[in-house]
Amino acid sequence: MQKVYTRIESIVGNVITVKAQGVRNGDLAEITTNGSKSLANVIKLDGDLVSLQVFAGAQGVSTGDSVRFLGVPMKVSYSNNLLGRIFNGAAEPRDNGPALDENMIEIGGPSVNPSKRIMPRNMIRTGIPMIDMFNTLVESQKLPIFSVSGEPYNQLLARIAMQAEVDIIILGGMGLKYDDYLYFKDTLEKSGALSRTIMFVHTASDPTVECTLVPDLSLAVAERFALDGKKVLVLLTDMTNFCDALKETAITMEQVPSNRGYPGDLYSALASRYEKAVDFDGAGSVTILGVTTMPGDDVTHPVPDNTGYITEGQYYLRNGHIEPFGSLSRLKQNVNKDTRDDHRALMDGMIKLYSSYKDSLEKKSMGFMMSDWDEKLLKYGSLFESRLMDLSVNIPLEEALDLGWEILAECFEPNETLLKTELIEKHWPKKMTGTEE
Repeated sequence: MQKVYTRIESIVGNVITVKAQGVRNGDLAEITTNGSKSLANVIKLDGDLVSLQVFAGAQGVSTGDSVRFLGVPMKVSYSNNLLGRIFNGAAEPRDNGPALDENMIEIGGPSVNPSKRIMPRNMIRTGIPMIDMFNTLVESQKLPIFSVSGEPYNQLLARIAMQAEVDIIILGGMGLKYDDYLYFKDTLEKSGALSRTIMFVHTASDPTVECTLVPDLSLAVAERFALDGKKVLVLLTDMTNFCDALKETAITMEQVPSNRGYPGDLYSALASRYEKAVDFDGAGSVTILGVTTMPGDDVTHPVPDNTGYITEGQYYLRNGHIEPFGSLSRLKQNVNKDTRDDHRALMDGMIKLYSSYKDSLEKKSMGFMMSDWDEKLLKYGSLFESRLMDLSVNIPLEEALDLGWEILAECFEPNETLLKTELIEKHWPKKMTGTEE
């Protein structure tokens, strides 16, 4: 029998405290205020004092309201009926569609046993050359996109959602401006990608507690689809907002703060989510791309700093481009050896030349005399940025590799590229050598 408690001991922010027995951490409770009901979940047990987060916020809740513990943790519906739907951070419909209550599954469970995982080995094509060609995204990888406010990271995620060669996209939005939410919704609808997408969206005007639930909702659903053999890509934006929500809750509960006021378990909170990335043996996979904005472009900020220890590389989004330097997909060598024979050599060679271009650009800005080699590098760098780095470029990997050879041929002699002779003989554009057939 579910007990009802009619006295709330304290209300601080969105956290209420009641005296109760036989309650488990993570259980749901129902709060009745003037006839209306709202859900809360247990976040702390201290003897018989139970602290709960109210999903809709504690505004309007009084100490005389009733609290009924449901004896079950937070759950979310799982079925193909989720596809094309948009929900809020409490798993309630945001798109005016019907509520779903079939096949309810728990959220926030443990990560998959390592013995059930297999080595990441499959490429996820996105049509973005700076990803496919230079820092390949791999199934079951967990990668952050480090950026700053004002960069087009939401536009980048929308591009990936539309173009990534996966079965299902799950988009988890945290602290989104309403305009950004509408941008995702409209963009995916117009492209037709919404039909394979599930969105859990928390906007900046929604209760803070719902922000902390979005990753768990997204990943719980993703894991079940993966167990059914689907390739699932989870896109999360913005994990810094998620961490700020954890920080706000920790302050409300008077926890001893750690670095810059964040809770001491920040690393564990991030790791428990990112470690959900998995490639199941004999089933599907979960891949995670999460935007992490860096306040003040400071990579030593606690959120990106902790994230870097957990994930398998990172993408840096600066000045509207994915930076060639600093960006790293540590698992790319697992797949780019099998794409095309020139992939790895061309990738390395072009980045080395781009680095030399940056040196020549600095020399030019300081007024040094430009040599013929510097002039070639300046031309090369300009073409590289406009034809490959620009995020509006949308071409398959093979076309990107061919375009790379064309850029090299427009700027250099074959021997100046320092690439292997057999690769040059096979891939160097014929029209650039005067032997056009």
